[in-house]
Amino acid sequence: MANIGRLRYLEAVPHAGDRPRGTLLLLHAFPLNARMWEAQLALADSGWRVIAPQLRGFDGGAGDPPATSVDDYAGDVQGLVLADTRSQADTPEGVAGRTRLLQVVQDKGAPAVADEMIPKLLGATTLQTRPAVVEQVRSLVLASTTEGIAGAIRALMTRPDSTPLLASIHVPTLIIVGEEDTLTPPAASEEMHRAISGSELVHIAGAGHLSNLEQPGLFNAALAGFLTHRV
Repeated sequence: MANIGRLRYLEAVPHAGDRPRGTLLLLHAFPLNARMWEAQLALADSGWRVIAPQLRGFDGGAGDPPATSVDDYAGDVQGLVLADTRSQADTPEGVAGRTRLLQVVQDKGAPAVADEMIPKLLGATTLQTRPAVVEQVRSLVLASTTEGIAGAIRALMTRPDSTPLLASIHVPTLIIVGEEDTLTPPAASEEMHRAISGSELVHIAGAGHLSNLEQPGLFNAALAGFLTHRV
């Protein structure tokens, strides 16, 4: 684990003597941490410098100030890579659900959040056939502080609707979604794909909201292909 000031991050760099092809910045899912991207660090073998920041309060960040908005996270890392996500703000029902989860973490801590979130984070295929992945996700959640999880919940429930901005994106864009993702379902990714001119959309079979953990081979192949041919 490296750090610049307060920001902690995982990093993998190309082999000595290889010319770097660019930098890939990966932000972890809620309520996990940067170690969810360990399988993607292998992209350094293809010439990419890979950086996965630990967002404040996660994986041992007990002394971090909790986030108050997603702008805090953006200010910490100055960049963003997205997969299994959506552009819309939370619905009133979504805000109510996060408010309830906020009470859960405050009353019972990270283990209760893991119990509630894991069935939503992982696809049915993973839940039924990949117990090692289920336990990996649980360990990632349990490494987070109560304050870090609570801060992330507050930041997520107050994030603005970014849908109007999609049409203004004019850079190569890859959208990845697990076919079994129920939190940000394929329909949400398809909507972003239609709105972002020239974007590519890849569905990951047998994966839910954490497609990079559930199907790392398919995820890495999609990402490596995009980086090679579009970036």
